[in-house]
Amino acid sequence: MASSLVQKQKLVFLVLLICVLFSYGNANWYGTGMTNLGNPDSIDPNGNVINPLKKCGFDKMYLLGGSLSDTGNLISETIGSTLPFGKQPYSHGRSSNGLLITDNFAYEAGINPIPDPYKDLNLYFNKGVNFAVAGSTALPTELLATKYMISSPVTNSSLNVQLDWMSDHFNSATCLKDNGCTDRYNKAIFFVGEIGGSDYQYAILQGKLTMDQLTDMVPDVVAAVINATRGVLNLGARRVVIPGIFPIGCLPIYKTLFQSNVSTNYDENQCLNQFNDLAKNHNEQLQEGINGLMRENPNAVLVYGDYYQAYKHLHRIATLNDFDTERACCGIGGDYNFNVTTMCGHGGVNNFMGRNRYISWDGINLTRIGNKIMANWLIRKIVPQLQCQS
Repeated sequence: MASSLVQKQKLVFLVLLICVLFSYGNANWYGTGMTNLGNPDSIDPNGNVINPLKKCGFDKMYLLGGSLSDTGNLISETIGSTLPFGKQPYSHGRSSNGLLITDNFAYEAGINPIPDPYKDLNLYFNKGVNFAVAGSTALPTELLATKYMISSPVTNSSLNVQLDWMSDHFNSATCLKDNGCTDRYNKAIFFVGEIGGSDYQYAILQGKLTMDQLTDMVPDVVAAVINATRGVLNLGARRVVIPGIFPIGCLPIYKTLFQSNVSTNYDENQCLNQFNDLAKNHNEQLQEGINGLMRENPNAVLVYGDYYQAYKHLHRIATLNDFDTERACCGIGGDYNFNVTTMCGHGGVNNFMGRNRYISWDGINLTRIGNKIMANWLIRKIVPQLQCQS
C-alpha cells in the first residue's frame, strides 16, 4: 500500500469517527418524483395492498453489527448522549441522513418504535434492542492487534462484545428459562451484521496487508460472524438474517484512495475490481458458513442477506432515476466529492441533504434513499425465505 496512505492513518481514523458522530440529517425520509424504487408491497386480486413482511407478525427486532445498523451506541459510548448532534427524529446516532436499511425492515414489519440502542439511557426495549456499534469489527480487537497488527481506532465493541451485551440483556430479563421462555423469541427477527467491512477497511487504510494477505484474513472474519450467529441461536433466536458486505470497490472512499488511470482496474460500473473481489470472497465463504449452521440447527431459519446484489440493484435504480452514483452527498473535493482529511462533519464540507439524488452519504455509508431502495429489494428477496405463516 502507498506510504502516503499510511502517513495519513491517524487523521483518517479521527475523521472517520467525526463523520459517524456528525453526519446526521433531517427527517424528510424519502424524496418524491422518483420511479422504480421497488416498494416491497404488493396488490392482491381485490386491490388491497399487501405488506409481505407484516404477514410474519414480528413484534421485536434484535441487531448486532456496525454502522449500517447502529442507531446511537457509538455516540453513547464515546461522548455521551447530551451533545446536540442529530437530534432530529430518527436520525440521531445514525451514519446517514435518515433511516438505515434495518430501520426500514423494522418499519415495514410494523415494529414501532424502532428498537432503541442498547446504550440509550431511556432503556425502552419493548420492541427489541439494537446492539450494533458503528465502526465495530467482526474480529475481536485483541485478535486484530495480535495476529494482523491492525488497530480498531473507533471502538472496541467488536461482535463478541455485542454478543455479550445481548446475553447479559436476555439473562437480566424477567423471563429466563421457564414459563414459556423457549417461545419468547418466536416472533422476533434477529440481524447479525452487516459486519466485517470495517475489518478490511482498517487493514487497507493502515497499509499492513497485501491483497493476498487480506484474502487470507477472510476465513477468520467469516468465522467470527458465524460464531456470533451460533451464539444468537443459543440464546433462543429462531429467525436470523446474516447480511454479507457491500461491493466495497464501489464506495467513494476506496475509489478516491485507489484512483487509477488503468481501465482494467474497474468494472462496468466503474467500481474497483480488487476490492469487489474481496467482498465476493467474503460473501461466498459467509454463505458456506450459513449453510453449515443450517445443518446444525434444522429448526432455525437462517437467511443470507445479499447486500452485495442489493447494492447493485440500487446502482441500477439510481442510474434510471438520474442519481449521482459516483460522489458522496456530504463531502468535498476530487472526482468523488470525498477527501480523506476533510470528511463529512467538518466545517465547509458540502452537504446536499435536500437533493435526494445521491446514493452515498459520506463516502462510506448510504443516504436515506439509498438505504430505502436497498431495503425494499432485500425485503422482497428475504421474506419468502423466512417461512412465515401467512
